[in-house]
Amino acid sequence: MFKWATLLFGLLFGVIDSVALTTIKNVHLGWSAWWMILPIALYTMNPFIFLKTMAAESLTIMNIVWDLSSVLIVTFIGLFWFKESVPPLKLLGICLSFISMFLMTYESNNLNEFLSNNAKKVISAFVGSGK
Repeated sequence: MFKWATLLFGLLFGVIDSVALTTIKNVHLGWSAWWMILPIALYTMNPFIFLKTMAAESLTIMNIVWDLSSVLIVTFIGLFWFKESVPPLKLLGICLSFISMFLMTYESNNLNEFLSNNAKKVISAFVGSGK
């Protein structure tokens, strides 16, 4: 089950970041410096929006979802608008960001309880016993 509020708030922050960062890049490329008012106004709203997110999610998870959504949206703008390129290994990192976003917004009490109660077994299964 997805925590839709967490995902939507994260995407809202990602959109704010993408608009602000795209504007800043365009000012760097020659737009009028007056355009910098837009990122300043957008980033001024962030604390108030983030305060609202505390009703839906913890600080830790919300920050991770915000960062991941911003990374993904800004990356796509860089790739498709600014025609930047990404080497294959970094492309793998982008794909892992999608997986991370899924894991951060997916809530399963059964799976979380299982992992919490059997953490040593799960970790040793992935990393080995060390012997």
